[in-house]
Amino acid sequence: MDWIIKTIQNSPELGIFLTLALGVWIGKIKIKSFSLGSVTGVLLMGVLVGQLDLTISPVVKSAFFLIFLFAVGYSVGPQFVQSLRKGGIPQILFACLVCLMCLIVPWVAALIAGFDIGNTVGLLSGANTISAVIGVAGDTINELGISSAEKTEMINQIPVAYAVTYIFGTAGTAWFLATIGPKMLGGNVMQMTKDYEKTLGGSLHADELGMEYAYDGATFRVVQVTSTDFDAGKSVDDIEKMLEASNGWPVYIERIRTAKGDIIEDPTLDYMVQKGDSLVLNGPLGAVLSDEELLGKEVADVELLGFQVEVLRVIIANKKLKGKTLQDLKVDKNRHGVILRHINRGQATLPLLKNVEVQMGDVFEIEGRKSDVDRFAKYLGYADRPTNVTDLLYVGLGIFLGGIFGSLALRIGSVPVSLSASGGVLIMGIVFGWFRSTRPTFGAVPEPAVWLMNNLGLNVFIAIVGISAGPDFVSGLKAAGVSLFVAGIFVSLVPMIFGIYLGKYVFKFHPAITLGACAGSRTTTAALGQLEDTLDSKVPALSYTTTYAIGNTLLIIWGVVIVLLMS
Repeated sequence: MDWIIKTIQNSPELGIFLTLALGVWIGKIKIKSFSLGSVTGVLLMGVLVGQLDLTISPVVKSAFFLIFLFAVGYSVGPQFVQSLRKGGIPQILFACLVCLMCLIVPWVAALIAGFDIGNTVGLLSGANTISAVIGVAGDTINELGISSAEKTEMINQIPVAYAVTYIFGTAGTAWFLATIGPKMLGGNVMQMTKDYEKTLGGSLHADELGMEYAYDGATFRVVQVTSTDFDAGKSVDDIEKMLEASNGWPVYIERIRTAKGDIIEDPTLDYMVQKGDSLVLNGPLGAVLSDEELLGKEVADVELLGFQVEVLRVIIANKKLKGKTLQDLKVDKNRHGVILRHINRGQATLPLLKNVEVQMGDVFEIEGRKSDVDRFAKYLGYADRPTNVTDLLYVGLGIFLGGIFGSLALRIGSVPVSLSASGGVLIMGIVFGWFRSTRPTFGAVPEPAVWLMNNLGLNVFIAIVGISAGPDFVSGLKAAGVSLFVAGIFVSLVPMIFGIYLGKYVFKFHPAITLGACAGSRTTTAALGQLEDTLDSKVPALSYTTTYAIGNTLLIIWGVVIVLLMS
């Protein structure tokens, strides 16, 4: 054991990875439905490993933090810019007001309780579950005209307050919005949400085919035409219209084997189907099975089914699609043969209801025969085919330019005011992410790479924060632990209460939209998941995406503002 300790002390970088491994493991442990999460687990393990008195270069911490911030900006960039357009103004204003409360409430609480800058920053960060504030505020503290010892003491207090307040900030907020929030809004919110789904083109019952998200993939079946209705023949177009009219779902004819045995690869809409022909039907399983009764009987024809099927992610870049609804796409001739499986917008998966509008930068997951998928993808925008190549030129340039931009400072009295390098990188990440969504032929950062940059960048940064604060953590916890925990509850809940009444009485949002916007403004993904479970609906995701993009940006920038306010 002595040898292991000495080895870690001589090579402190090993301590980072030990902290990372133990912290992620601790964060995954669940008690019922609750878990600490990787960030809090890594912080606590960092404090433990920090008792070995390790010295780690602050350059390492800063580098990983900048990688994390660029990934955050890159992820929310398309939705952030899109939200600035006219249709998203109410949700933008809502998010700005809630975020303003998320700044004012911890500031007031800190003044009442007599917290110093370090504890106040940790309170803001933990209670609002925005870990990036730790780094942004730390950079701002380092610019203050105080001694190095005072700076170090303040920065080491931040993770103490963060750890104390983060748990309720996450679990408490999710519980409050999903359990208390609907009661505050009044009425049967679940039923109102189902009614709202109906206005978006959904069904009151999830098992009815009118609600697209009841579908989980394409099914290809071969049906031989035996019905007497085909004695005189019917065109492919007439058959597809008949099948859709029977159950509300488009079912496509992909290939045909004639009664003579010839295979028609790409039947045109005017091709006449005769009795005895075998048809490859493409559509939801329930729809295809019900359609068999209209046509004939299912047969086994392996050769006829011998074509390539593809699932593909597509970035919406066709400006003509802006404002189009899913119903418009459902009947669009370019979609023929293609099933829409999922739509991801920012951090949320949207309900596939026919009146949901398409936005630039949305990511569609489509499925169908490869030729059909390729045609539809070209119409939608840019096919985001699986790749393991990251455009490091784009990433490196974005981080560099962001750091330069953020380092520009204005002096207010004797205090230099700037976004800091970290704030600048966040802003540049948003710009680069948005630009990538409009010109998706370059600047590719695959989703797994974004995930790694986000999670590895943040967790390594947090690990170093914990290790550095380790020696002073226990004493700081004893000094202000109880008061910080109580303040954290106050700081977590007051903005949510404010947001609920703001959405109800000022903006007059639908209850599910209000709750989703509250979760998004606070960037609380756990709350979104719990809301969707409680309401049995994905409607809250419609307001979560815009408010998340705004909240994620403003709450991080508050790391600069809170230091200036307290100083």
